[in-house]
Amino acid sequence: MKKHLNIQISGKVQGVGFRFFVAQEARSLKITGFVKNENNGTLSIEAEAFQEILSVFEQKCRIGPARSHIDRFIVSESEPENYTYFEIR
Repeated sequence: MKKHLNIQISGKVQGVGFRFFVAQEARSLKITGFVKNENNGTLSIEAEAFQEILSVFEQKCRIGPARSHIDRFIVSESEPENYTYFEIR
C-alpha cells in the first residue's frame, strides 16, 4: 500500500540545489509528489511510494546536497494524494 510523507526541512536548504537533488532522487526511486521552497526559507516535500522506498528516500533527503546544512527535519504522514509524477514547484 502506498504511503504519503510530508517532509519539512529547515537550515541552509535554499539556493544550494536541494530541490534539484530531491527531484533527482525521487525520480530515480519512482516516487511521486513534489518539492518546493517556502517563503519562510524552508523546503517542503510531499512524496508517495511504498514504505521501503520512502525510507530510502528519507535517508537521502536527511543528507542532502553537499552545499546544504540541515537544522531541522520533520516528517509526518497523511493520506495519499495519488500524484502521477514528481515535480519541482
